Formats: sequence, structure tokens, C-alpha cells
Amino acid sequence: MPKAWKKDAGKLTAAQKAKQASDAKQVVARNKKARHDYFIDQTFEAGLVLAGTEVKALRAGRASLSEAWVDIDRHGEGWLVGANIPVYSTGGWTNHAPTQKRKLLLHKHELEELAQRSREKGYTIVPLELYFVRGRAKVEIGIARGKQEWDKRETLKRKQDMREAERAMSEARRRQR
Repeated sequence: MPKAWKKDAGKLTAAQKAKQASDAKQVVARNKKARHDYFIDQTFEAGLVLAGTEVKALRAGRASLSEAWVDIDRHGEGWLVGANIPVYSTGGWTNHAPTQKRKLLLHKHELEELAQRSREKGYTIVPLELYFVRGRAKVEIGIARGKQEWDKRETLKRKQDMREAERAMSEARRRQR
């Protein structure tokens, strides 16, 4: 490979930059409460079956996962229940119901694992994040164990300690200069 090619290999063309931007993960909604209330053991990425107005409402950045959960029915299908995607403002009679059940698109072995783990005592399946990747709506779901009240306090204390340590380190770096 000639030297001239190696030099230009690090630079991206406008088309490559546009492709990277479209491939990037565009987060629509996060369930912050889930990470506070549960220990997340394992995560999965699932596609969503959506109507046209639901996609448009999501692209407008409107959704809530705070009251949502994942249900595996007796047929072995995964459903996102309780997620609130508000009606699309300029949609007409074709608008969707805001809190309807939405089917999750997962592989069969993933659905079987989720069903088996959710049957275990103390485990549940919660949605963590709703986002777009390459133009497709995805939801990150996690197998979660509930935290006790003291676990929540311990987690908050650990976060606060880390924050204080970071502040002290940045202050020490600032003084060295």
C-alpha cells in the first residue's frame, strides 16, 4: 500500500460520516427506575412490531418506559406491556392506542431463556432502553432481580463515594498544573 493511501485512511468522507451517524444508537427513552430498583443480570436487544404512527411518535422523541414490563405468554411470544408511546399529533383515524401491548422480536432460544428465568423466584423482565439503530426501533430488555431497600441505599452510597473520589482526583490534577 503506498504511503499516500495510509495517510488518508484515517479521514472519513462525507458519505462515511453520514453512514456512521445513521448507524449510531439514537436513544428515545430510558427506564432509569429499573436500574435503581433491580440488579440487571443479563440484557437482550429485541426488535419491536410497531404501527406507522407509533414510529413517527418515537422519532419525535416521545415515549415512556417507567411503568412498562415484559411478558412471555403461553405461546412463547414476548410482549412489551405498559410502555407509553403517546398518539402522533398529526395522525388521524389511523392513530394507535398509547399503552397497547407490542410484540417483541427475539430468537426462539432467547425467548425460551427469558421464559425460564422469569419463572424463577425473584426474577422479572424489564425494559431498560428504547432506541433506533439503523432506522429500526429496538428495545433493550434485562433479566432483573429486585433490590431490597438497603441494597438501594448501598448503591446510592457507592455512587456518591465514586463521585467524591473523581472530584478529589480532578482537584489534585488541577493543583499539579
